[in-house]
Amino acid sequence: MGSGRVSELAQTRTVRRVGLVEDHESVAIGLAAMLGPEPDLELVAAAESVAGLLTETTDLDLVVLDLRLPDGSTPEDNVTALRERGIEVLVFTGADNAFLVRSAAKAGVLGVLRKSESVATVVEAVRRAASGEQVVTTDWAAAIDGDPKLSDVGLSPRQEEVLMLYASGEKASRVARLTGLSEQTVNDYLGRIRQKYADAGRPAPTKTDLYKRAVEDGWLPVPERQQHT
Repeated sequence: MGSGRVSELAQTRTVRRVGLVEDHESVAIGLAAMLGPEPDLELVAAAESVAGLLTETTDLDLVVLDLRLPDGSTPEDNVTALRERGIEVLVFTGADNAFLVRSAAKAGVLGVLRKSESVATVVEAVRRAASGEQVVTTDWAAAIDGDPKLSDVGLSPRQEEVLMLYASGEKASRVARLTGLSEQTVNDYLGRIRQKYADAGRPAPTKTDLYKRAVEDGWLPVPERQQHT
């Protein structure tokens, strides 16, 4: 093939513009090294926050997003902010917090990818996501569906709301005020929630048990481990 034909192909190749939101420099250097040899992928911007990235550029096909960021932002808010600007999102994470992964997945990301994956897997996932394709992985599927090892209890949206508030530490009277329900209705909901968990073989007779079930199902975040100094 002549050099003119090669040049023509290079000019017609679609180059996907990729941004990275990540606060660890080593990860940023690693992703840049992975994408560098790929003629159809270009890492054009990197920042430690979504807001910081968007001040650099919004001309992006894809943002590779870490879930834990130093600005305290939530995955759901970050994904929403990017998708409102027409930018698709691929989560790149250690996947150590099911709640964070689930909240990002529900916000509409194209995939959830572990940082421990091979270079070839990462590059192919970025390529597919940058083209608008879903990147289906076991982590992404589990985040959408909940832990496949746990039996679904089939809570209604209202029951989920009551469970999250009550299991996070609120008293029934406070849950009633926050939801606009009567305290008796809240207690009725809690009774039905406990029954559903019992029927699913996952009994939750105490408030502590309900908290554990809410964490297992991704309704509440996994508690952070305390760092001892």
